Amino acid sequence: MHELSLCQNAVEIIEQQAKQHGAQRVTGVWLEIGALACIEESALRFGFDIACRDTLAQGCTLHIIHKPAQAWCWNCSASVEITRHDECPRCHCPTLHIEHSDGVQIKSIEVE
Repeated sequence: MHELSLCQNAVEIIEQQAKQHGAQRVTGVWLEIGALACIEESALRFGFDIACRDTLAQGCTLHIIHKPAQAWCWNCSASVEITRHDECPRCHCPTLHIEHSDGVQIKSIEVE
């Protein structure tokens, strides 16, 4: 379950930023997850709750933003958005080159 280690790393960054800006508590976190990141959302939420225990982020609300993957279709020469590694939504050909898809990024932190 790589979601837990991912959450632990994210919470370290979140707590570091909160402390750096003099926050007393983190109330909300927005994570952006790429469509092909192979992240199980329920495992991520569970891991995030565990990683937040005894930190400034304990009890904060986790908001997840799903980001489509970017791919280049060799058949129709188009840059397209996809939500799974399948086929081009324009020409339905499977000749896609995935450009951006699997990232997890902290987009925003809400603090008090």
